[in-house]
Amino acid sequence: MKKNLKYNLVWLFIAAVAYAFIYVLYITGVITPFTEYTLIMIGINIMLALGLNLIIGFSGQFSLGHAGFMAIGAYSAAIMTVKYPTMGGFFSGILLGILLSGIVALLVGIPTLRLKGDYLAIATLGISEIIRIIIINMNDLTNGPAGIFGIPPMVSWPMVFGFVVIITLIIVNFIHSGPGRATMAIREDEIAAESMGVNTTKYKVAAFIIGAVTASVAGAIYSSYVQTIAPKDFGFMKSIDILIIVVFGGIGSVTGTFISAIVLGILNMFLQDAGALRMIIYALALIIIMIFKPGGLLGTWEFSAKKLFKQKEEKSNASIER
Repeated sequence: MKKNLKYNLVWLFIAAVAYAFIYVLYITGVITPFTEYTLIMIGINIMLALGLNLIIGFSGQFSLGHAGFMAIGAYSAAIMTVKYPTMGGFFSGILLGILLSGIVALLVGIPTLRLKGDYLAIATLGISEIIRIIIINMNDLTNGPAGIFGIPPMVSWPMVFGFVVIITLIIVNFIHSGPGRATMAIREDEIAAESMGVNTTKYKVAAFIIGAVTASVAGAIYSSYVQTIAPKDFGFMKSIDILIIVVFGGIGSVTGTFISAIVLGILNMFLQDAGALRMIIYALALIIIMIFKPGGLLGTWEFSAKKLFKQKEEKSNASIER
């Protein structure tokens, strides 16, 4: 317990340094409103990709339904904020989205996570589309295909940064906990894990719920920041965008997810002036990197506070021996 606290303090220290660096860029005018948009979108993508990486990279389940859970969070926050245009209304919308996405993930996860591979991907994609179609047909509540406009802006970059830190700590601590190790055992060999008494359905559903909840939070922040949402924003291609970040950074690497979201976010920013060629250049860059680094930018490598402490201990022990 004390060791986990020590590692969390290291992560918080790194987060504080990163916050201070961004703050300096703000007060010196380096970050403009345009780059602020990119910065906040990077933060939202990190939250989305962390949740999906937990499902794909650490529990070994291939999901294409992340956009559906993002839509639940986005519409929950948008409806509550429009009705109650205060921070209380916004945070109540986030909580509502967490509750709804958790319930949907539980109800959906128990039957569908018994599937594997392509069958699971198709099932989760179908669930995402069902969520989107339900939103389209709830005209009185969601304004149907037109979406919701004029959502009061409640999000700032410090808030996004705080949510990124909280979600990262939750996922990292889950991965290094007993349930997290059981989840990774299922990823490596589900039959062997089950034969050792691991309740595979329980841990797979737990990872699926956590991933769904993080997507819901990211969706809530997204809706408040862009102030306009529509069902088309949460289609199949949105799930693919999140999947690209996970694969590009390295499946099963939290550090890779961060680096991938930042690199792709900056790449998108510089390609804004390329017009119609932007997506072609973006796709070519992805293809080239995946050819030379098929395991992603970092593969399964992970920055770990535990490794840092071990290295320090080994160095101190070696100096004592000398």
